[in-house]
Amino acid sequence: MAPTVHIERLKLTGFRNYASLSLELDARHVVLAGDNGAGKTNLMEALSLLTPGRGMRRAPYGDLIRTSPEAGSTPASGFSIFASLEGMAGPVDIGTGIDSAEDGGSRRVRINGAAARATDDLLEHLRLLWLTPAMDGLFTGAAGDRRRFLDRLVLSVDPAHGGRALNYERAMRSRNRLLSEGRADPTWLDGLEAQMTELGVAMAMARNEVVSLLSDLIESNTTHSVFPAATVRLEGFLEDEALASASDMEAAFAGMLASGRRRDAAAGRTLSGPHRSDLIVHHRAKGMPAALSSTGEQKALLIGIVLGHAQLVRAMTGHAPILLLDEIAAHLDEGRRAALFDLIEALECQAFMTGTDASMFASLGPRGQIFRVSEGRVTPYKDEPAD
Repeated sequence: MAPTVHIERLKLTGFRNYASLSLELDARHVVLAGDNGAGKTNLMEALSLLTPGRGMRRAPYGDLIRTSPEAGSTPASGFSIFASLEGMAGPVDIGTGIDSAEDGGSRRVRINGAAARATDDLLEHLRLLWLTPAMDGLFTGAAGDRRRFLDRLVLSVDPAHGGRALNYERAMRSRNRLLSEGRADPTWLDGLEAQMTELGVAMAMARNEVVSLLSDLIESNTTHSVFPAATVRLEGFLEDEALASASDMEAAFAGMLASGRRRDAAAGRTLSGPHRSDLIVHHRAKGMPAALSSTGEQKALLIGIVLGHAQLVRAMTGHAPILLLDEIAAHLDEGRRAALFDLIEALECQAFMTGTDASMFASLGPRGQIFRVSEGRVTPYKDEPAD
């Protein structure tokens, strides 16, 4: 088995409430314990920027720069995140950040000291999955939130998915602009719609494949019985067509776009496409939509999906992802916490977990390294809970 992907050293400068931080770690799980507002989630957010995208909070990069509490204003300098890790391709150093608030629209990435071609290069070295309290309303919230959640799952097994989605959005915005301005030049529209059909169908097929594989894994996996099993499927874009090939799907989508130009012009947006898909989740044992399940059941369903997907990533890439589990133990009883830690351990991954009370992680025992977080400072927890 390949070595566990794990972070060995983390350094932050000017990030959120961290003026400066240097943290030495080993391959065990990491527990960050401290009061609310101490900086636990900020540290997790920094870790989430070691992968493509805007991180677990999707905040503008300029907002991540530390504000001096004394001056009450943002300094001119930016922020930096540096990590040394045992990666999927071996030991690697990763750095990312922005130089100033004026660079808030993009960030730089360096791998082993050299500028990366794109943030997607990070996926050659590690995959990250996260679960945060903000995701507790995933099943009752907007479809767009579920699409972003699904696309993050797809990206962790298909690194090209992010580029396809970005280029699809660009082509769709251009088409929307032409239609709204009344410049419905058939040649331009044909070209944009050709891009949208190719990219959109590739997106849909990648999503369908991950959902299908995840469904099969949940169906066959009895080790997650402590958390309710979910039934997952997609709806909203060609999922019910049962078309035989990508070319059939592209022809069907092209027809939707061509016939819908007048309708889309009136609406001011494209009304058909993979950007309208939704991830539908049911509580399998109860045959009930997740949105109608209790708050505790929804949390348990989400944990089961994330752990199942972590298994899928490990099976498909040969390396388990690093898990970022923010306030994961807060609403679980002692038995479920212990079972969760056992499942995480079985994944052979490194997990970062936060909580207000270190005692909630007592059943983790020597499998974890515990740190106290207080006012932007992180120190080893001297009184680690006994096994």
